Amino acid sequence: MNRHEYRKGPVTLRGTRVPRSTTDQRLLDTRGSADWVHTDPWRVMRIQAEFVEGFGTLAELGPAVAVFGSARTGPGHPTYELARQVGSALVEAGYAVITGGGPGTMEGANLGATEAGGTSVGLGIELPFEAGMNDYLNLGINFRYFFVRKTMFVKYAEGFVVLPGGVGTLDELFEALTLVQTGKITSFPIVLLGTAFWGPLLSWMRDTLAAEGTIGAADLDLLRLTDDVDEAVDWIVTERAERAVDGPSTTLGG
Repeated sequence: MNRHEYRKGPVTLRGTRVPRSTTDQRLLDTRGSADWVHTDPWRVMRIQAEFVEGFGTLAELGPAVAVFGSARTGPGHPTYELARQVGSALVEAGYAVITGGGPGTMEGANLGATEAGGTSVGLGIELPFEAGMNDYLNLGINFRYFFVRKTMFVKYAEGFVVLPGGVGTLDELFEALTLVQTGKITSFPIVLLGTAFWGPLLSWMRDTLAAEGTIGAADLDLLRLTDDVDEAVDWIVTERAERAVDGPSTTLGG
């Protein structure tokens, strides 16, 4: 090797870029600042660790549906009670229930799943202003990174039930809708529960987005709007049965 050339893994360095010490020397000899734990290469390792932890924990979960909604609608609120019914109905249909693990609508769905004797899962996220995991989880994982958490929702759920919510709920809804629209995931039912809340959004999508040609009219068929919990769950069950007849389809984990 050229005396002015240094190879560090897949990287080749020459001239003034050649380091004065080896990687091992710097690892074993240096007792300096701890700033390295905040550098991008180290973050990659933490991201990888979160994926490994999530995949390993959820790999044997079985059929599951994710339920989304506001963290601000607590016990006694109609949406909380609706989420509780959804959690129970999904368990009775043979599904585990996955939520964001927090309070409000998420807690309601986890409570309903627990009361029905099913598997209640929470995929939490490190935030400065949230109260942490709710008390109705059989299984909880807390993530640092939103994009890792989102991957777990889509990979291990067979569909989404979306109740009234805010920015976070809209984020999850439109990310899933984008993945279905672009064919990244297939046979993935998305149910909007609450016609009074979601109806104006669908009207805007139809009268503005579709009318302007920024989406296709058929894209609206990717969403099912209802007020009926049984109808929502039945659609998800029907989609699963059709997948079983049609054979395996492309999924995010394929």
